Amino acid sequence: MPIQRVRVAILDDHQSIIDGFTYRLNSTSGVEVIATSLFGKELNSMLRKNSVDVLLIDLSVRTSAEDPNAYPVLRTIPQLLQKYPDLKVVVVSMYGGPGLIRMIMEAGVSGYITKDDYEALRDLGKIVLSIANGNIYFTAKALNLYKQGENGKGGDKLSPRQIEALSLCALHPDLGTADLAQMLAVSNSTVRNLLSSAYVKLGVHSRTAAVEMARNLGLITPKPPDSEE
Repeated sequence: MPIQRVRVAILDDHQSIIDGFTYRLNSTSGVEVIATSLFGKELNSMLRKNSVDVLLIDLSVRTSAEDPNAYPVLRTIPQLLQKYPDLKVVVVSMYGGPGLIRMIMEAGVSGYITKDDYEALRDLGKIVLSIANGNIYFTAKALNLYKQGENGKGGDKLSPRQIEALSLCALHPDLGTADLAQMLAVSNSTVRNLLSSAYVKLGVHSRTAAVEMARNLGLITPKPPDSEE
């Protein structure tokens, strides 16, 4: 049975983006934006306090007003879907690359829209309605990038676990092996093996070089620009 009233939450670190999405969605019959946030740290609280059907989320958001580091969106999505099995997650972002798109899809999202897909953004309300009722939507650019990733080019030979480890290294460059192991819920030796094998596949010899290569290949979220509204 179709959802009669779709409740939407938005996480994006630009207020102008939130305002634009809110205007388009609230102008669509049957869709209502009920919660928004600028910072990743507020995401769990926002979902806990509100009954949300569809979450629009950017890949590059700051953790909090006090912490400008990028929030680990890709790691968080599977956890959210485990906790809220009926939630539909739609990524709306400027970032994209074959490996990154593949990881987004494998995380279980119901849609991916690039911020330069203006036709999709104009139809955002209709797309959200469709996704809320069990459909999926991936912008053509995202699908093409995904197909490139399936060809196994470059660093796409990395396993999802290796990409997750490199993503954590990018988010927390000063953490040691033990801290990374705790965050990944694996042993120290497993972290070392994940990273060393990733270095070999990427043809580099250090953590810094591996993170930079992974970013260049579009496997992990690019380094966010200087914070600005």
